[in-house]
Amino acid sequence: MKILVGIKRVVDYNVRVRVKPDGSGVDLDGAKMSINPFDEIALEEALRLREAGKAAEVIVVSIGPNACQQQLRTGLAMGADRAIQVDTEERLQPLAVARTFLAIAEKEQPGLFIVGKQAIDDDNSQTGQMLAALWNRPQATFASEVQVEGDTATVTREVDAGLETIEIDLPAVITTDLRLNEPRFVKLPDIMKAKRKPLEVIPLSDLGVANDNTLEIEHFAPPATREKGIMVDSAEALVTELKNRGLL
Repeated sequence: MKILVGIKRVVDYNVRVRVKPDGSGVDLDGAKMSINPFDEIALEEALRLREAGKAAEVIVVSIGPNACQQQLRTGLAMGADRAIQVDTEERLQPLAVARTFLAIAEKEQPGLFIVGKQAIDDDNSQTGQMLAALWNRPQATFASEVQVEGDTATVTREVDAGLETIEIDLPAVITTDLRLNEPRFVKLPDIMKAKRKPLEVIPLSDLGVANDNTLEIEHFAPPATREKGIMVDSAEALVTELKNRGLL
């Protein structure tokens, strides 16, 4: 079977994000961009399933301008067989992303579509669930372990009460959590090989997906500066201070 993996270009998690002075967005000038960490875990899991003989092909998919080809090439260097870029300059919200992924899934007919549980830039955690609903296929979210046998997948997922293990029929959508695996390092020979692997570019308009964004972000602001703490001599002084600040 094929496995499709959705990846997103985001500011690297090690970079301190800066807000533009006018509050119109995040300053990306000179910022290091990487694959969203949860999506990198999704790709690693797809590669492990292929290496275990459970899949024949792994395809990475990203939505965005030509700049996202850098992350697609990284995915190819990790071991993906080919890549698809859905070309658009517009910023899509989760429902439009899910509709775009659906169009690719209908074209490629995968047995699994794996995505990260959320992106670290917007933290919506919606795309995988929306894709499963639109595709009318089972879903397993926040996966910490995945096993595939035939036409079924057994997924262990983290819930508030602990761990839950479910079995789903394939094709299906899986979203990955941090504890699922540790992505492999990309080696220089693999980076060179990735340049020769196929990367297909599909304009968003060719898929018939409308970018009907319903959410408008009006202003960005950095987190408030934390106030310096104080030392108190007794529990009574602590209670008094909390009352003075309106916290009790």
